[in-house]
Amino acid sequence: MATRGARTRALASNWHGGGKTVEPKGPEAPAPPGVGMAAMEVRLPVARKLVGQDLARGSGRDLVAPGDTITTDTGYMRGHGTYMGEEKLVASVAGAVERVNKLICVKALKTRYNGEVGDIVVGRITEVQQKRWKVETNSRLDSVLLLSSMNLPGGELRRRSAEDELAMRDYLQEGDLISAEVQSVFSDGAVSLHTRSLKYGKLGQGVLVQVSPSLVKRQKTHFHDLPCGASVILGNNGFIWIYPTPEQKDEEAGGFITNLEPVSLGDREVISRLRNCIMALVTQKLMLYDTSILYCYEASLSHQIKDILKPEVMEEIVLETRQRLLELEG
Repeated sequence: MATRGARTRALASNWHGGGKTVEPKGPEAPAPPGVGMAAMEVRLPVARKLVGQDLARGSGRDLVAPGDTITTDTGYMRGHGTYMGEEKLVASVAGAVERVNKLICVKALKTRYNGEVGDIVVGRITEVQQKRWKVETNSRLDSVLLLSSMNLPGGELRRRSAEDELAMRDYLQEGDLISAEVQSVFSDGAVSLHTRSLKYGKLGQGVLVQVSPSLVKRQKTHFHDLPCGASVILGNNGFIWIYPTPEQKDEEAGGFITNLEPVSLGDREVISRLRNCIMALVTQKLMLYDTSILYCYEASLSHQIKDILKPEVMEEIVLETRQRLLELEG
């Protein structure tokens, strides 16, 4: 019993309240040397703020839930995420209504990746098969990378032989991350990839962030070298790759030789800050592209990297980012 009481007093002496250390009162013995008293942060729940309708009106899009009536005008054509019921156009998914002339579709807020030809994707090799690799790209079905749809090491141009098929695991193996482009989409929705350009291929050291594909803005290029010292690949499939900007790009490797040298502490801090900034933008449902990520990074410089994920800090830096984007758009 004496041992249990001493243990209870020791636990009570290590308790912290409200972020401040609570010192034990009375003739208690001090903690033995070597036993640290770690700080603990206590956070209390607060009432959630209601999002006003001005945000939806400002974006020019209407949010609908499954079963909501979009329009009763029969002059519109039915697009993705909609169906006709009782002479009215009804939403089949929850998302934002998009109108292109007479075509109405609903873009889901949270969905799997639906591939389109020309998309830039980041994927992970899951299986090595005969003359092809299976790639996980956040889609409903695994994507396919054919042996004939990739550059050979050194950029050599020739027909693929049996020796190349036997050496497939030397090129790419299970667990490897790659960047690729969508070559075609099959009838069942599966995606065929290719890495024939030298800017695609095997990825080296970096951080992978997985977000919803609907938050990645479509642009002419998805490879960005940010002035902060890191680069990002914004995959249309919601996979974002953050890596240190290489000093010189080795184009003779054909996208297979990865740099495994130790990454400096400064680069790791920049990558960690970018990762937390992206998570803050995702939490506040702000579109991801090079300008928004850079503005959010600059707004977070006054905070420590670990503090960016605090809800109040997230709201502060994303609000500043949104204001700068509105000023940029005019």
